[in-house]
Order: sequence, then structure tokens, then C-alpha cells
Amino acid sequence: MKIVLIGAGSISFGGGQIADLLQAEELRGRNGRLALVDTDEAALRTMLRLAERIKARAGADMILEATTDRTRALPGADYVITAVARKRYPLWEQDFRVPLACGFRHCLGENGGPGAVFHTLRSLELIMPICRDVERLCPDALLLNFTNPEARVLHAISHLTKVRAAGICHGVFTALEYIAKYLERPWEEFHIVSAGMNHFYCLLEVKDKKTGQDRLPELIALAQQDAGAPPLFRKMARIFGVFTFPSDDHIGEYLSYGAEFHGVKWPYGQEYRPVGSEPEPLPLDDYAAGRRPLDDAVLKPSGEVTVPIIADIELDRGSYRHAVNVLNTEGYIDNLPRRAAVEIPATVDAKGLHPCHVGAIPETFAAMMIPQFAIHELLTEAWRTHDKRLLLQALLLDPNVNSITAAEKLLDDMLKLQAEFLPSFAEAE
Repeated sequence: MKIVLIGAGSISFGGGQIADLLQAEELRGRNGRLALVDTDEAALRTMLRLAERIKARAGADMILEATTDRTRALPGADYVITAVARKRYPLWEQDFRVPLACGFRHCLGENGGPGAVFHTLRSLELIMPICRDVERLCPDALLLNFTNPEARVLHAISHLTKVRAAGICHGVFTALEYIAKYLERPWEEFHIVSAGMNHFYCLLEVKDKKTGQDRLPELIALAQQDAGAPPLFRKMARIFGVFTFPSDDHIGEYLSYGAEFHGVKWPYGQEYRPVGSEPEPLPLDDYAAGRRPLDDAVLKPSGEVTVPIIADIELDRGSYRHAVNVLNTEGYIDNLPRRAAVEIPATVDAKGLHPCHVGAIPETFAAMMIPQFAIHELLTEAWRTHDKRLLLQALLLDPNVNSITAAEKLLDDMLKLQAEFLPSFAEAE
């Protein structure tokens, strides 16, 4: 078993995946290899040293290696995990502030809204060459992607390459936590079905495993009445009768009225830092060097399902996983397009991921997603052709965009501002 982690230098995702992999007892004794890959040599060295310490503490038998050249790591890979970005926070801040300066009151600017167009393009600049190498060097590998915008990235991978890919996100667990809080029982005691799009799903079923009773109507009523719940989440329950992702910043990205509830302040409170500024020192250095004992900050489970999915396949467990991102090719969600990247439950065994057919989601909720799927199609084609006109079309389909003139200015400004990170479009006419 060989696992390649690309973007291993990421503190938030790389560190969590390393800890999960090396502490997974079910993956021991499988002649496992873990290859860490990152273009940042300093971050990679830190993560390798940290991995060696975690391995020793956990008694893991996985062989570790590290390289800045992914083509050296990919041959023979069974699983490829991707979490890649460049200058994440400074560029994200541009994605948020520049559309706002053009008059577009949007929310967060990460996975939806006008800023996400440019986030998508930057992610594709990184992820598509990786996928071409996977096609060439380990065509049978399963790629598990964290790179955002999840649905848009997965759509492009799935339509433009032959890579077997699925998107992984922990967003559904926020809803599971609310289920446990509202019903005052562990969420594991319920069979839960949610479906929709990444960061924009709704619960379809919450069935008590003991009694068979569906508690979803009760949950929606509780969400409607919960004064302490996120206000947009509560409004969605009251107006549309859906129990969606209880995180107003994420669902608000896809709605023209998201900023009404989330506001238009840069959500991370940082002062703007130029894109070329020096990175902050890695806080993991002390752990990696042994100056600080390993503790929960680096050892606690990440909460992601990547390692459980790998174990499901390796051990043929046939487990139920609440959310994976895949194409809706078989109509897993009846009333969404077959080409769409959707988030649905799946069972996982030695043959891989088997998405569940969940029927239809509420029609009004589906109607909110349809423009997003059209945007995904345009961005995938724009990436393939480097056609800026398609980018403009994608902007104008966004519910937060209400001016052609301002959208044209935003497109020109952002492609110039981020030209270093979008060479494919900087070279296009």
C-alpha cells in the first residue's frame, strides 16, 4: 500500500492527514509507504521530522519518504491525497476585497461568489498538472482531494482527466453535531442521509436506528426555533423547510443575500499583506525538532474521513460514509444534473466508493444550486480553452453579480493582479 500526500506542508490539512495515517492501527502490517510531497522545502522538512516523531510515538510501521518532486513519489501509488494552494490567505483576501470594491456584496469569497472564480482558476493551475502526472504514473490510483473550491475542482478533474477522484470535506459533521445537540443523543444512533453540493447540502433523513422513526421534521422545527443558531441557517429552515449546513459563511456564498447575515468584513481580521511578503514561521517547528512534547495539537484526529475511506478499501469493510463528492453520473440525486459534482453518502469496500441513490432533494433547494452547476461547467470549459469570455459568463451567472460593466472590470483587474498565479490566462489573448 502506497499513499502519496501532495501538499504535505499544509499545517491545517497536511499535519492532520499525517497524524491520522500514522496513528491508524488498521493500516499497520500492510507494508505501507507514505510519501510526503510539497514544493516548499522548509515546510516539507518540518513535516517529515514531525511525521518521524509521530511514527515513533504511535509505533507505526509505515515507511516515510519526502520529496519536492511529485513525479518521484507517484509511481506505484494506490492513493493520492491532494491539498494544494499558493499564498492562500493573501490571495483569498484579494478574492474577497476586490469584488467588494467593484460593488458586489458577497460572502467569504472562497467556494462561491465572484471571488471563487479566481480561487477556482488558481486551484486548477495546481491540481490539473498533478492529475496529468497521476494519469501517466499511477493511473489506477484513487485521488482524494481536499483542494477548494471542492465541487468546481472535482468537476474539472472528472471531466478533463481520466483520474479516479473523489472530494473529501468535513462539512457534514457540523450538521451531525447539531443533530446530537438537538436530539440529545449521539448522532451515531441515527441513520443520516444528506445530499446537495459541497458546503450547500440538506438533510433528507434522520432515522432512529432503534425505532425506525424519522426525526427530520422535529429537527427542522428545532432549527426554526433555535435563537442561538446561525441566523441564515435558521431562516433557511423557516422559509424553505430545510436543515442545511449550519454555517452562514459557507451557505451564504451561494446566495445573493448571504452578506445580509454574514456581513462584508474580511472574516479573518488580518491586515492586508502583499502577496510577495515572507511567510509566517511554521508553528510546528518546535514539535518537529523535539523541543516541545507531542500533544493533542498535533496528535488529535483531524475529523476527516480520508483515512477511514482508505481503511474501508484495504479491509473491504463496506462502511457507510456520510459525504463524498462525486459526479452525479447515475442520477444519485434525481433532480440535479448528471454532470454535476454533488455531495452524497457512499458505501466503501474493496471495490471502491459506491455513491448512494438518495432520490430528490427539495425542489426550491435544488433551484438554488442549478446556477452553480452552470458556473462549474463554464469554468471547466474556460480552463480547457483559456477563453476569458467564458469567465465573464461565469461571473454574470453568479447571484451576487448585478452589473456587466463591474464584472468586466473585476475580471480584468483580477487577471492582472493575480497574473503570477494564473499563467494560463495571462498568456491568453
